[in-house]
Amino acid sequence: MKKFLFLLSLLTVAMLGRIETIAAEAEAPKPPSIEDRLADLEAYVNNGARQTNAPSNIGGPGPGHNAWQMTSTALVLFMTLPGLALFYGGLVRRKNVLSVLAQCCGIAGMVTIIWWVCGYSLSFGAGNAFIGDFAYKFFQGVEPGKVGAGYHWISDSMWAMFQLTFAIITPALIVGAIAERMKFSAVLLFVALWMFAVYFPLAHMVWSTTGFMCGALNPDAGIKALDFAGGTVVHMSSGWSALVLCIILGKRMGFGKQPMPPHSMVLCMVGTGMLWVGWYGFNAGSALGADAIASNAFTTTTLAAATAGFVWGMAEYIIRGKPSVLGFCSGIVAGLVVVTPACGFINTSGAMVIGVAAGLIPYFAVAKLKAWLGYDDALDTFGVHGVGGTLGALLTGILADEKVNSVVGGVKEGLLGAQIKAILVTLVLSVVATAIIAFIVKAVVGLRPTEEVETVGLDLAEHGEEGYHGA
Repeated sequence: MKKFLFLLSLLTVAMLGRIETIAAEAEAPKPPSIEDRLADLEAYVNNGARQTNAPSNIGGPGPGHNAWQMTSTALVLFMTLPGLALFYGGLVRRKNVLSVLAQCCGIAGMVTIIWWVCGYSLSFGAGNAFIGDFAYKFFQGVEPGKVGAGYHWISDSMWAMFQLTFAIITPALIVGAIAERMKFSAVLLFVALWMFAVYFPLAHMVWSTTGFMCGALNPDAGIKALDFAGGTVVHMSSGWSALVLCIILGKRMGFGKQPMPPHSMVLCMVGTGMLWVGWYGFNAGSALGADAIASNAFTTTTLAAATAGFVWGMAEYIIRGKPSVLGFCSGIVAGLVVVTPACGFINTSGAMVIGVAAGLIPYFAVAKLKAWLGYDDALDTFGVHGVGGTLGALLTGILADEKVNSVVGGVKEGLLGAQIKAILVTLVLSVVATAIIAFIVKAVVGLRPTEEVETVGLDLAEHGEEGYHGA
């Protein structure tokens, strides 16, 4: 009997061991087959979705696509520092050049901190249709070895950094409208509040998979609009906000009574070139991989920018008799702005149409509309970014081609109407929020420096430095 019980125990232990082995084998993922690995490779080359039949041998970021995303991120940051800083810095009077540079630097640092704390999460957390949540606060869960937050083959950390550079340049654009007459403390407080009230909600609505206006990624979007790289999120929001803020702030002392020419068109031209180069990260980088869509965005961006710069310059040549360097620079930037929401959805003919439109309509807004209405948009942020961004969003609805990008096919019917709705939502949010924030800032810290400070210049009074010494 003892022998029987002993043998039974051994048999039981053996069977349990075998059962555990079978269970472990059942739970253990099967290694990828040759077919799985080939499917992964094809998906990587085409920047498409990974195969799901077995664990991938390259589960992390794909080197080529991720390298392009890192390059694009650096290029977009290059647009603000030093590109936009020099572009705007050259356009102001010499006594205020450092104030513009300081505002760009201050915004870059402050927005980065807010982005890490909660801005990224509010923009791209699941949340609801209008705003994200705090799932990614302090970058929790945002890891360099993970993918999928942005796209199949790019690091989640890189996606967060890429979007950070957009968040930095957007409020920095507003600086152009209020240059030479807003306190540094007021600029920082305004931007901090504006990010929460305008930028984070818009970024979520337009680019998040749960966003209200994300026609490309959200099948349940209330407005199925398209914005490839920021016509509404970046340019409309900053441009229309800039108009409201400059009106509430008031005109520069002596505006309309004394000349206020740019102090250095050389710096402006250098900044323009940096913006153009950096814009390839902005637009082609928004393809989220080094693929055909990125190549198309690169091509259409080049055509539109070059054409708009030439058209603006020639319009000045015909109307004023002289094509100015400022005109060429303004036209190039206008072309870049207008093509931004459309660049990944249009063909080369569409890019040329946008180039001509961008060279003429923003030129009219800058040369005529501003004078007719009498507002002091110091460096033409509204004329270029507000008008240009709105024009670009509208033309996206007309020129988007499903042959260029298959995403268009799913939303083509009714696209123009959706673009108009997205424009209206962006305009109302930007205008109303900016007005409220401006009056809050005015009550808390005040908007303008004293007349004495404005006369002397913001550089010495607010930063204790001068951009230039000597005669």
